[in-house]
Amino acid sequence: METILPFLSDYGYAAIYMLLTLGIIGLPIPDEVLMTTVGYLTSIGTMKFSYALFFSFTGAMSGMILSYFIGKKAGRPFLERYGKWVGLKPSRIAKAEKWMNKYGPISIVIGYFIPGIRHITCYLSGISRMSFNKYIIYSSIGALIWCLIFIVTGRVLGHVTV
Repeated sequence: METILPFLSDYGYAAIYMLLTLGIIGLPIPDEVLMTTVGYLTSIGTMKFSYALFFSFTGAMSGMILSYFIGKKAGRPFLERYGKWVGLKPSRIAKAEKWMNKYGPISIVIGYFIPGIRHITCYLSGISRMSFNKYIIYSSIGALIWCLIFIVTGRVLGHVTV
């Protein structure tokens, strides 16, 4: 929190967008802490709620779209070449692809709330060749609900006096 507040103060909404995009791609950025902090900043008037929600949503979606296309273009060849070294043999890859085809949309929405899983579902959606339109619909739903919950949580905690 000590490093997030000055960074958000210096770079504002662009920092929200950039950090969420990079965090969704998989860099170790504490997305939940970031969004709760953004919610707190909206409660004290440093940021506007509507702008914070817009930039967090677009940052999350940018990261999800990039992850999807990385998975779609590079994921399958990467897994076929190096997957055997981490136990991902072709049979397991086929099993994961079958699972994503069956439960992919709901796993995108629910998986968004589980750190680590949100990153994997984006890549797996691309690897399994889920239709982009379907992916956008479900990832938008998950991202919007997630952004709203954490920003509102930060706003509520910002009004609590101890």
